[in-house]
Amino acid sequence: MAFLDENYLLESETAKKLYEEVKNLPILDAHNHGDVKEILDNEGWSDIWEVEAATDHYVWELMRKRGVSEDKITGDASNKEKWMALAKVFPEFAGNPTYEWIHLDLKRRFGIEEVISEHTAEMIWEKTKARLADDDMKPQRILKDMNVQIMCTTDEPYSKLEEHQQAKEEVEGVKILPTWRPDKIMNIDQAIWKESVEKLAEATEQKVDTFEGLLVALQKSHDFFEEMGCVASDHGIVEPISYFVEESRASDIYEKALSGEELSEEEIRDYKAFMLVKFGKMNEASNWVTQLHIGAVRDYRDSLYETLGADVGGDISTSNIEIAENLKYFVNEFDNSLKIVLYTMESTHWSTVATISRAFPNISLGSAWWLTDSPYGMEEQLRYVGTVDLLNNHAGMVSDSRKLMSYDSRNEMFRRTLSNVIGKMVDKGQMPYQVAADLVANVSYYRPLNLFFK
Repeated sequence: MAFLDENYLLESETAKKLYEEVKNLPILDAHNHGDVKEILDNEGWSDIWEVEAATDHYVWELMRKRGVSEDKITGDASNKEKWMALAKVFPEFAGNPTYEWIHLDLKRRFGIEEVISEHTAEMIWEKTKARLADDDMKPQRILKDMNVQIMCTTDEPYSKLEEHQQAKEEVEGVKILPTWRPDKIMNIDQAIWKESVEKLAEATEQKVDTFEGLLVALQKSHDFFEEMGCVASDHGIVEPISYFVEESRASDIYEKALSGEELSEEEIRDYKAFMLVKFGKMNEASNWVTQLHIGAVRDYRDSLYETLGADVGGDISTSNIEIAENLKYFVNEFDNSLKIVLYTMESTHWSTVATISRAFPNISLGSAWWLTDSPYGMEEQLRYVGTVDLLNNHAGMVSDSRKLMSYDSRNEMFRRTLSNVIGKMVDKGQMPYQVAADLVANVSYYRPLNLFFK
């Protein structure tokens, strides 16, 4: 098998046949960090660094690991200097999915077969720069060519969504929907909490000097997002917290925080527990999907956060959290009444969330997330889910990407891995081929279509 050839990740004739069944299905991306303004402006990119690395902390982390200086990652070096630095160390990325994603993009979108290295860097820079000047390499055209049918961005609850409204009117061929992410209102222990509450007040034209006012503002935001086509909320949670908390208790904690008083750990937990259930009730009323991303410890590397801020490659995962007991109240409160998707960053948590999903028909497992979003991680998760829960209830692939080019390569990687996993089951006599073909198509497209968008 040659590098990224037609048999990439497909280890049998059955797997190849299954992939042929699904490779051209439309892409539904229910969770990404897409830049709607970039799509609206439709100006495209001037060079390959902009396309592949300017917004991708996956790339930045690996460059740092191979000794590239920060000025050639997020600093003042020119884009060409940054690309040359990346290309020089790129062979050393082999084995990491980033190596495959970027080569897939070069192959599929630019028609470049050469492998990235310091020897090919100049040629790839020139070829991609020339190609990016073509009209068919603009964002809106690329989305169509990648067959992206629906994409859901990640948006603050105080966003006015002006660009989403404009996209609805001006962008043809792909539906761009917002996703409600109220983390900054929930995280009462974070320094930006009060500022975020004030932004919500301004956006909704609602006074928030009382807890009742905050809840009204949140409902106004939720209603507005629903009017704009939103179908899901998204919540980044290190450790889920859910148990019954009286509204009066949450109100007292809110007013204490608003006045600048320091909160105890118990008060912080109580407030978060109340808010998570409140968000669930709002979503239940709107028939939205509630996506819980569990286990990411953000901004773990202090020096990076202090110099560059958030989302620059200083995040880690942790297995040292409680999931089963901490989710018990939430999932029972919404037993069979709220569509819930669980994503975990740690593979060690798959057994817990798979058995929770097995016990509750309204809970689905999301794709292998973040550090497990690789052929290895996806294969291990799919194999495990298939034996404990039901693969037919898998929520499907999401790109979770900050760069548009990745929607295609990440979905291709997922569909190939899925086809290979199911192909092995067919070859071992675990299911007939047609059942397998239906299963692969369902997980690739029809299940997320029905879960999120019907």
